[in-house]
Amino acid sequence: MEVNAQFYFKTNLNYKMKKNIYYFFFLILWIFTIKILPQENYNPQETFDPNFNNQPGTFYRNGDGEPGHGYWQNRADYNIEASLNEVNNSIDGKVEIIYTNNSPDNLNYVWLQLDQNQLSDSSRGELTSPPNLSGKNFNGGYKIKSVKIELNGKKLDADYIISDTRMQIRLPQFLKAKGGLLKINIEYSFDIPPQGLGRCGYMQTKNGIIYDIAQWYPRMEVYDDIKGWNSLPFLGSGEFFLDYGNYDYKINVPWNMIVVGSGELVNPYEVLTKEEISRIKQAQQSDKTVFIRMANEITESSSRPVHKGRLTWHFKMNNSRDVSFAASAAFIWDAAKINLPSGKKSLAMSVYPIESAGDSAWGRSTEYLKRSVEIFSKHWFEYPYPNAVNVGGPVGGMEYPGIVFCSWRAKRKNMWMVTNHEIGHNWFPMIVGSNERENAWMDEGFNTFIDIYSYKDFNNGEYYPKRDGEYAPKGGNPAREIVDVILNPKSLPIMTYADNIPGQLVHPLEYFKTAFGLVMLRENVLGHQRFDYAFRTYINRWAYKHPSPTNFFRTMNDASGEDLNWFWKEWFVKNWKLDQAVKNVKYVNGDPSKGSLITIENKNKMVMPVIVEVKEKNGKVGRVNLPVEIWQRSGEWTFEYNSTSLLDSVIIDPDQTLPDIDLSNNTWTSSSINSK
Repeated sequence: MEVNAQFYFKTNLNYKMKKNIYYFFFLILWIFTIKILPQENYNPQETFDPNFNNQPGTFYRNGDGEPGHGYWQNRADYNIEASLNEVNNSIDGKVEIIYTNNSPDNLNYVWLQLDQNQLSDSSRGELTSPPNLSGKNFNGGYKIKSVKIELNGKKLDADYIISDTRMQIRLPQFLKAKGGLLKINIEYSFDIPPQGLGRCGYMQTKNGIIYDIAQWYPRMEVYDDIKGWNSLPFLGSGEFFLDYGNYDYKINVPWNMIVVGSGELVNPYEVLTKEEISRIKQAQQSDKTVFIRMANEITESSSRPVHKGRLTWHFKMNNSRDVSFAASAAFIWDAAKINLPSGKKSLAMSVYPIESAGDSAWGRSTEYLKRSVEIFSKHWFEYPYPNAVNVGGPVGGMEYPGIVFCSWRAKRKNMWMVTNHEIGHNWFPMIVGSNERENAWMDEGFNTFIDIYSYKDFNNGEYYPKRDGEYAPKGGNPAREIVDVILNPKSLPIMTYADNIPGQLVHPLEYFKTAFGLVMLRENVLGHQRFDYAFRTYINRWAYKHPSPTNFFRTMNDASGEDLNWFWKEWFVKNWKLDQAVKNVKYVNGDPSKGSLITIENKNKMVMPVIVEVKEKNGKVGRVNLPVEIWQRSGEWTFEYNSTSLLDSVIIDPDQTLPDIDLSNNTWTSSSINSK
């Protein structure tokens, strides 16, 4: 392009043609600039919108964000018996569901989740997955043998239809409101997917197969006051939404296998040796990791109470939204005591193959697990379960109540990172039961947020700060890294259905941007005391309940005493951009000793409070903190700074903690042409 320009300028072009060339080059430069730094006119009425998040509360959910006087949620209790077939890698099961309709509505049908059906080669999840994420010739899914119901004292075969990952049971009579009971009995089986597929799977190790088993029984969909039945299909990315209840489940496995699961093992004397029971009791009193089953005992028959046939492991877990388990003959098993703020105790346990052993890898798993639970319990909400289990196996990172699956390959900082993150999900969404299928950011993002601060608390900051590469490809300032996410032309608002977010944007939006937004609220807007109180209020209000995004926004507003609707709109609902700038500097009556008049601008749609650092020629340095309300009437603000000498520089956001898309206009210096 430069060659053509030189050619034209060397010829006897008339003035009009030369002017057109200048306009052409200006247009190219302007288009390029717009592409790099998108400009959107700031409109205070759009940002500080009085109609946003301003609908009145309801009988079920108050205007301040807490559950209303009429709040209700349905309940699902489960009795499950399952048998693991190690020859063909399958599960055979029976589940009895006792479903309680606490809603004010009579129900003519109920919906269940059949998540294993996502691994069928004809499922919506399979057909909408890119080739590199497809089922790799594995055709899974539930085989339903029978479905029976008991309603109003009558037992009969169910009238049901299966649609992809959902089952609808059509009732012969309605399930009565406000306490009606329905019993559902289902016999089923499914093939366990191999390593690398789904959120459960199996893998071969030196001493046997490891099975990570999840989504292993038909589960009730949620019926609520917001949408009625939440029956979105399971496509793979959007996770789960479940009611709470009590679980009683039994797992039948070959005699040589160890089983760990959500909740409490209630028949230890039937499935463990006396030595193993003694070691567990020792671990329950120990802050140091105690081996329950050592590496050299894996192949010794003496580490099992029987030496043939099969054993049934019996677990119970109360007030939970799900349960999962893992089984293997290859497990090393260790444990340590968890100290909770109330004085109660829980037990951290890890199981993993000999290939994962060692102090640089899974040998520290229980230490990481124990401290993560203690840190989260201290800061946010006390861990409610009797055990916390970490499983080293085929699933690289997945969470369930009281148990998490992490990669057997994890080592060093990655071992801490995955353990800390996955067990953190016991707060979001296991305790605070948000809808992951729709609002993945309310579990992934909130959990990533609490991870950030736990890094500093663990072992005097051994792995601090949280720089895991996945959210920080440049390894620098996260405020600068999030700008790349915001400017990505394919980027979407955080509040997008989980399955609608392209794979390359899942972590940047659901995890990183959500967490960074909460960090900004804590560090730049509310401060630690007000933010922490409001966030704890949200957790306490919605523990074991089903909050919506509005419930979160309003609780944070109410408990912090701030109308943060401008922030919820710009950061979560929209993908707006921030561009704060120093426009000019003048002196009062032209005399710097009488003070300086500093004008700043908000050049794009997003707003934030402002920190301005002022340096004078005499060496004095001061900072001015301006509230977000300066932008309520206009995108320009002038304030007086009590200077005593000429100014050397004025810098907006001097610590670069905000996601400003253009740093070139953040600094004014005494050599600037607009100095007067």
